[in-house]
Amino acid sequence: MFWSKSSGDKSKTMSESNRPEWRILENVASASIIEQRKARRWGIFFKLLTFGYLLFFILALMPNSKQITQTAYDHVGIVYIDGVIAADTVANANTVVAGLRKAFSSPSSKAVIIAINSPGGSPVQSGYINDEIFRLRDIYPDKPIYAVISDLGASGGYYVASAANSIYADKASLVGSIGVISAGFGFQKFIDDFGIERRVYTSGENKAFLDPFSDVNEKDIDFWKTVLSYTHQQFIDVVKKGRGTRLIDDPKIFSGLVWTGEQALAKGLIDGLGSAGYVAREVIGIDDFVDYTIEPNPFESFVKRIGASFANGVISVMSSNLR
Repeated sequence: MFWSKSSGDKSKTMSESNRPEWRILENVASASIIEQRKARRWGIFFKLLTFGYLLFFILALMPNSKQITQTAYDHVGIVYIDGVIAADTVANANTVVAGLRKAFSSPSSKAVIIAINSPGGSPVQSGYINDEIFRLRDIYPDKPIYAVISDLGASGGYYVASAANSIYADKASLVGSIGVISAGFGFQKFIDDFGIERRVYTSGENKAFLDPFSDVNEKDIDFWKTVLSYTHQQFIDVVKKGRGTRLIDDPKIFSGLVWTGEQALAKGLIDGLGSAGYVAREVIGIDDFVDYTIEPNPFESFVKRIGASFANGVISVMSSNLR
């Protein structure tokens, strides 16, 4: 009897569960559970993403430990200039000058080395660094600064080096290139051949001088050569100020040519042959280095990249709308 009742109840329960409304409720419940699981997964994902961003920004905004640590032992401060010297590169004047100031102001740095491997770049940025080196030399007269050229110390790279108390290079380093260059292209024949009409509107008779799509104008060329000549003379004056009587009397020095380290030594462009380690050990007499080079801030680089990408996107959208 008991078994029969149980079976009847079981059959009744099974028949009820097969009813449409029960199936709908089961589907709704299953869907709800699935959605809750998805929501939890997305919630965890976004929480981790937010945490990652916060961690990135905190680490990016934290000062580099090597730049704030004060060393108590005697050492040689070193600041590197690598690559083109320009406002939008790592070797820009503000970054290099900040490193030099830290190196000079440290009580434990007994001398400073500016390690150069640069083909040059902006005369303005190079001039800023040169001026700052002379200013720091006046403030810290007992703390000498040595320029050490590795592969290349040319043009703006040598402009900076000439402000140091002494300059060293390797025997195979390329040194010099004391000159000024301005280069471009002329497209007038190209647009004439393809029947392209050049339209340019200015206010000021010389505003479009040296336009690469117009015919050569000798008056414009003469004027531009004058500008280059002034800039070249500024370069010459800076080198003479830094090197003084150590330079030999040779007009080719200022002709834009480059020389090996050995040739540069013979011409008085450098004071000796050797690496940064050699200068620290044999000339200064201290083996220990502390690197005061200011490293790029990852956060600032990230923001610049985002800004550039955004600007390019806006330009692309505007261009497509104009078509």
